Amino acid sequence: MADVGVRDAILSDTAAVAEIQILAWKAAYRPFMPAEPLAEMTASAEPWRERWAEAVTAPPSPRHRLLVAVADGLVTGFAAFAPASDPDLDPGTDAELVTLAVDPARAREGHGSRLLAAVADLLREHSFSTAFTWVFTEDAALRSFLEPAGWAPDGARRTLALERPVEMIRLHTSLV
Repeated sequence: MADVGVRDAILSDTAAVAEIQILAWKAAYRPFMPAEPLAEMTASAEPWRERWAEAVTAPPSPRHRLLVAVADGLVTGFAAFAPASDPDLDPGTDAELVTLAVDPARAREGHGSRLLAAVADLLREHSFSTAFTWVFTEDAALRSFLEPAGWAPDGARRTLALERPVEMIRLHTSLV
C-alpha cells in the first residue's frame, strides 16, 4: 500500500500545488467556464506558485493554512482554509474552505477525502464551528464530493462576470 497522508505544505511543495491547481481547473471547469478566462487562469503556474509560496511563508494568521495530500512522497492534492471573509459571516467562528483540489491523474484514490477530513479536524482545533465554501453551480463533481460529506447550500449566491455570467453557490457544514 502507498504511504499516504496529509500535512502542512512547505515551500518546496508550492510548484506541485500550482501545477495541480491548473490541471484540476482545466479538468473541472472546461465544461462550463468560458474558454478565454479559463485559458488566462491556467496559462502559467508561476503566478499561482508565488501566491502559494506566500501562503506558506507568510500566512496572514495561524488560522490560514495550506495542506497537501501526499502519496509516496509526491504531492497529490491540496486544500487551503482561512477565517471566513464574507461580510455576513463571523471570522471568529466561521471558516472558509478556500480551495480543495486533487491531481486529476490521482482522482478517486482518497486524497480529497483525507484533505477534507484534515481540514475539518484543524478547523475544530482553531475553534471554528461552521465551514463555508463557494462552488460553481455547474461543478457537479465538486458538489457530488462535498454534499454527501454534509455540505449543503446556505442560500448565498454570486455571479462572476466573465465572457458570460458564471453562477456560484455557497455551501456550509457544521463542525460541531
